[in-house]
Amino acid sequence: MSSIRLSVALAGVILLGGAFVTHAKEGTSRRKIVLVAGETAKVDKVGHHDYLAGCKCLEVLLRQTDGVDVVQVTDGWPDADSVFDNANAIVFYTDGGGKQAFLESPDRIAKVQALADAGVGLVMIHQAVDFPESFAEQGKKWIGGLYINGQSGRGHWDSKHVEFPNHAITRGVTPWQINDGWLNGLRFVDGLQGVEPLVWSGKEYAGSRAGLDGDIVGWAFERPAGGRSFSFTGLDAHSAWSLPGMRKLVVNGVLWSAGVEISADGAACEIDDDWLELMQTPREPKKTAEPTRR
Repeated sequence: MSSIRLSVALAGVILLGGAFVTHAKEGTSRRKIVLVAGETAKVDKVGHHDYLAGCKCLEVLLRQTDGVDVVQVTDGWPDADSVFDNANAIVFYTDGGGKQAFLESPDRIAKVQALADAGVGLVMIHQAVDFPESFAEQGKKWIGGLYINGQSGRGHWDSKHVEFPNHAITRGVTPWQINDGWLNGLRFVDGLQGVEPLVWSGKEYAGSRAGLDGDIVGWAFERPAGGRSFSFTGLDAHSAWSLPGMRKLVVNGVLWSAGVEISADGAACEIDDDWLELMQTPREPKKTAEPTRR
């Protein structure tokens, strides 16, 4: 599909989203949410680590809540930091392990710190929570918990998510099951102070239940100095957005981080699988190794 046809199609999705609008309370000020998509590799399986498509999906879903303005940023960081002016929440959906564009320079790190200090909501999805150990203490203050190489775990496994604690982010969330790519065994702030675990997934116990701190894969964090953070380590593949329960959890989490009041049924987040497929970034397939000639 040409880029023009795709743009028209996605515009239609955004307009379609208006049919499912969740109305904010009267008098509620507008909320600005900035979606930062990490660079999506040109060579990979279609739908894998497609941060650009994921942020396109999130925009459609978030616009279904009245009073929310969404700004898209591609390639990990905006051309001008002014994009973040007056933002209520920033969402980072990127590669990790130090590949996050927001960790590439002291100025960018200082900017994220300034946003956190100002009480702006911070959201990290999938590998964005994978921090170099040198940034561990600062990162914990931003989002409450991190993946640290050599200390945490990661992998793909089946899991069922059938029960959720009572929290604004879990309102209206329905059970789902999936084989996803997870990061767990995370390193949290001492005593989980300010952390509210929301979703668990592990190889030994594949579902979600309280008490298994090593299997926490989704959590809310009330930062001690002010501001909210939400993190979710799933969403390895774009196809996961087709699950209504997972969609609602993530959309609720982003809105909660931005200070939006979540209704008893959770935020509206309807989208058709055909639209999800259209959003995917075209990729070049990875080359297979040629057999060795003798």
